[in-house]
Amino acid sequence: MADLEVTVVSADEQVWAGRANMVVARTQIGEIGLLAGHTPVLGILAAGEVRIHTSDGGRVTAKADDGFISLQNDVVTIAARSVELVR
Repeated sequence: MADLEVTVVSADEQVWAGRANMVVARTQIGEIGLLAGHTPVLGILAAGEVRIHTSDGGRVTAKADDGFISLQNDVVTIAARSVELVR
């Protein structure tokens, strides 16, 4: 299975970056799950968790508020005013 290249940034720093096989986030119109090969997406984040299922079988969870999620060519960018890693 192909991987996604994921970057999570807040207003003033890169919070996390790495490879993942799935990203799940809350947007203003509902929860979205992204996999490699997904059509391009641009969504406005709703306050809540972003769950990143890493390529090595781990999981990264971040609390994000006031931002967007973008996917194009298997590159995911999550940019939010505030982002905090939960686990």
